Amino acid sequence: MKKDDALKIPEDSAKDIVEVFKEKQRLFELFAQSVSSAFLSDPKLNTGIPAVIHSVRSRTKDEKHLLEKINRKRAAGKVITTENALSEITDFSGLRILHLHQEQFEKIFNFITRQIKAKNWKLLEKPVAYSWDPETVDYFSRFKIRTSVKPSYYTSVHFLIAPANSLDGTCCEVQVRTLFEEIWGEIDHSINYPAATDNLANIEQLRVLSKLVSTGSRLADAIFKVHSMEK
Repeated sequence: MKKDDALKIPEDSAKDIVEVFKEKQRLFELFAQSVSSAFLSDPKLNTGIPAVIHSVRSRTKDEKHLLEKINRKRAAGKVITTENALSEITDFSGLRILHLHQEQFEKIFNFITRQIKAKNWKLLEKPVAYSWDPETVDYFSRFKIRTSVKPSYYTSVHFLIAPANSLDGTCCEVQVRTLFEEIWGEIDHSINYPAATDNLANIEQLRVLSKLVSTGSRLADAIFKVHSMEK
């Protein structure tokens, strides 16, 4: 048997796994809606100029993208079955919390912490901040958030949350990022999804853009610090 053939997923097996998510799709959507409403209804996050939260984006993976995710994970060596699918694929439902500059992250982090302490939500795993920038790594260390570097220089903070008393696998991936980082993410997604580009020029250009994004976020912090001192 050829190596490529060994990595192929039987179509019915992959579709059986998709059915696991389709059966719970409404629960995932309702929880994501409740999380979004919690963020958007908190006065501390939505008042002031600028408000801490600029906008919230939500999405649920459709069947096509879920099948692609299963194939990519299995090709990378992951064993995914109908029994463990909900623990192996945790981004079926997701939110992006967008803010203007990095210093606003602290208030978003504090809000998530309050929700957990109030037993409204629970963390299914420790949050992770993806960053290549040493100064940004130092910043997130203040919150005891572990950091990781992706080869693409992707930057964002990920939280995996669930209802506090849930045992059915319902969860929501919450990505917190600046608007600069969101622009980078949209460009990267257009080029690298569902299949990653092997164009070396594109790969290097995206890394350079990530560095510009980091500079933009840092400059935005500086602008608002100066502005606050003038008041």
